[in-house]
Amino acid sequence: MTDDVEFRLGLIGDGIGRSSAPRLHELAGRIAGHSVSYVRFDLDGRRDTTFEDTLAQCAADGLAGVNVTHPYKERAARLVPIQDPRVQRIGAINTVLFRDGKAVAGHNTDHSGFVAAYRRKMADGLPGPVALVGAGGVGRPIAVGLGELGAKEIRVYDIDAARADRLASDLTTEAVPVRACADIADALDGCAGIVNATPIGMYRYPGNPVPGTIMGEPRWVFDAVYTPRDTEFTIEAGRRGAEVISGYELFFHQGVDAFRLFTGLSVHEASLREALEQPEG
Repeated sequence: MTDDVEFRLGLIGDGIGRSSAPRLHELAGRIAGHSVSYVRFDLDGRRDTTFEDTLAQCAADGLAGVNVTHPYKERAARLVPIQDPRVQRIGAINTVLFRDGKAVAGHNTDHSGFVAAYRRKMADGLPGPVALVGAGGVGRPIAVGLGELGAKEIRVYDIDAARADRLASDLTTEAVPVRACADIADALDGCAGIVNATPIGMYRYPGNPVPGTIMGEPRWVFDAVYTPRDTEFTIEAGRRGAEVISGYELFFHQGVDAFRLFTGLSVHEASLREALEQPEG
């Protein structure tokens, strides 16, 4: 590591070899006039370390912070101080700040990133009743975001029924009821929007979490998967006339928000979008 790097950052997760997060943060640093390094810490299949040990080592090594991705977001929330009551309610974090060799603050930019992604595509349009497929570390912040956007109801389905029950119990409000569904067809029945908050569709887990035979004709869909940018789910939904919000938008907005938390710097978003669209190399 060279001495002239001003901000040392990283990403902890499983199967993150193709993540574009390093490129986003390093380009953001360049645009903002500062040097940034961003390293992947891929724990997939490793037995010589744990998430907890890796997080502590990143802090001890002097990184300014790390992003946390699948499957460690809820685990991280149990380890790191969280000041924001909304993030405490979410119970999952994807951004950890370090100071003096310790984790000092946890944030969730998946929440803010999703809200920004939805508004960029749908403006002030209300989500209506929404089927949320996946109740884990990305499903929880999206559920909170849907509530803030004015969803009429959230029906959550997860292959782990207990996890869906926990999300519904933790996040339902008088304004926006959250209901755990025993099967995906129940969640989809009459919904205006569908959210995929599972890894299904990414390059390591190909497939469609919402079978076309029961997808219906949603008004809009969102896929948290962004590699690939076009998934089987979004392609099928687009064929059915749905407005498609790409997971790339969540990736972009959560990254911009995390960069600001890590560095205290703002980045010109149009310039960053343009830079990210350029071929690597």
